Amino acid sequence: MDPVGLIVWLIIGGIIGWLASLVMKTDAQQGILLNVVVGIIGSFLGGWLIAPLIGGSGIMGYVSAFIGAIILLAIVNLFRRGRVR
Repeated sequence: MDPVGLIVWLIIGGIIGWLASLVMKTDAQQGILLNVVVGIIGSFLGGWLIAPLIGGSGIMGYVSAFIGAIILLAIVNLFRRGRVR
């Protein structure tokens, strides 16, 4: 992957992480940095694991990344707070 593609993926993953934190209502609790990092990792995992199951090209790839970010934020919130919220 070229460096520009990597930077674009990081930016999109950060935005998806921020949106997922708004959905999970963790945007003020965990801080923006943790939300973006978890969103990037969740987006990567969602794109890698969920995208092939739902035909992850184009917009479905972003949907799978968003689902992955929400799932990972829920897991992180479960371990940090003891509940999913």
